[in-house]
Amino acid sequence: MYGSLGNTEDFGSIFLNEEYENIYKCTSIDFQKLISLEQFVELASTFNGGVNYYQIEFSLPFQDMTHYIWLDDQKEKAISVFFDEQKRIQRLYLKPFITYEQSDNRFTVNMYTMPLKGEWFVFWGGANEFINYHYPYESQRYAYDLVKIQDGLSYRKTQMGNNNFYSFDEDVVAPGDGKIVKVVDGLKDNVPGEMDSNNPEGNYIVIEHANKEFSMIAHFKQNSILVKVGEVVREGQLIGKCVTQVILLSLIFIFK
Repeated sequence: MYGSLGNTEDFGSIFLNEEYENIYKCTSIDFQKLISLEQFVELASTFNGGVNYYQIEFSLPFQDMTHYIWLDDQKEKAISVFFDEQKRIQRLYLKPFITYEQSDNRFTVNMYTMPLKGEWFVFWGGANEFINYHYPYESQRYAYDLVKIQDGLSYRKTQMGNNNFYSFDEDVVAPGDGKIVKVVDGLKDNVPGEMDSNNPEGNYIVIEHANKEFSMIAHFKQNSILVKVGEVVREGQLIGKCVTQVILLSLIFIFK
């Protein structure tokens, strides 16, 4: 039997009030297979130590779930929870809240646009690992993974087949003026939900911009890249087509 948390936005207070058994009853079967009630209580009790309150730092609906992040009063601990439409907890993470202020406060000299036209959803992106899984890795810390959404979904009817995703075969454009310095093309499009561990970026290009700044745009459709090494491109110029999977497209700025 599942418990009830009432208003999901009150989770931080419920957690701090040590209502662990009730919280556990609201977790999914898959979650309960990973950790027992006793283990959850021990972990949660330790995590709550020294905390005066939790407050919502982030909340965002996506497809059939809503993602919340609560931070403690010292902004040293984070609780990340994904609720489904039945207010059941599908994912719950308790972790230290780590940021990198030095690089977070370093900005590009150039101005850029997103390498896409129209309205897209930032699936991963931002200055903490709970909203951007790239963040702990310095070389890709400020990458964006983007998907196209219609009626709350990124795909038509089923996730089987790349051509069912709204992002598939969409135009990719240059985010700024520059020169193409690397092109990888010809790699086979991955099956949705799978990844080529030897080529995680898939087909991609690297552009050298002014002021020794570089952008890397990844996950192009096979054989769709329209530019070559040495070619000069302009902001907004068509450079290829999207392929789609959970990670669609990354924009990474690299400084020298």
